[in-house]
Amino acid sequence: MSTSLHFCDPTSAPVIGDSAEIKSAKWYAVQTRARHEKVIAHRLREQGISTFLPLVTEVHRWSDRKKVVELPLFSCYLFARLAPTNEDRSRVLRLDGVFQFVGGRGEGTPIPDEQIDAVRILVKEHIPVHSHPFLRIGQRVRIRSGALSGVEGILVARNGDHALVVSVEAIQRSLAVRIEGYDIEPV
Repeated sequence: MSTSLHFCDPTSAPVIGDSAEIKSAKWYAVQTRARHEKVIAHRLREQGISTFLPLVTEVHRWSDRKKVVELPLFSCYLFARLAPTNEDRSRVLRLDGVFQFVGGRGEGTPIPDEQIDAVRILVKEHIPVHSHPFLRIGQRVRIRSGALSGVEGILVARNGDHALVVSVEAIQRSLAVRIEGYDIEPV
């Protein structure tokens, strides 16, 4: 099974509201019904809410055929950028297939732009990534040069290779990418 990555453009729809709301807009993880991520992202963009839905393209083979399918990198999750107001939260929660914002008291926990940007860079550069168990321990490092310059994550060793684990804490999901040959520094 071959895998490549791409993403829905997070700037495809502006955040609607006054300039104070736009400046206070933050990324939130939205938990969705399985296999509804693309439809919900489309509906949110129609409402003027910016979304980020990283997708994995896989070739599925059966005995009689093969088909290329796009699957969410983080199954049952997408990211929405909106002002932390009850009105904006309600617009999201009213959509069929949306379960909740990820985080405390149903309001959602804002995701730092750096975490979204790190996932976006990994996807944009078409670097092979794979799911990785969420980690709370390990040394935090930053890549200092090359295409991944500025990406921060946790340094891990896997089968003798070094990898950088980039985590989105709100949904407790992580990605790992080989970093052999990259110059890294502790954060």
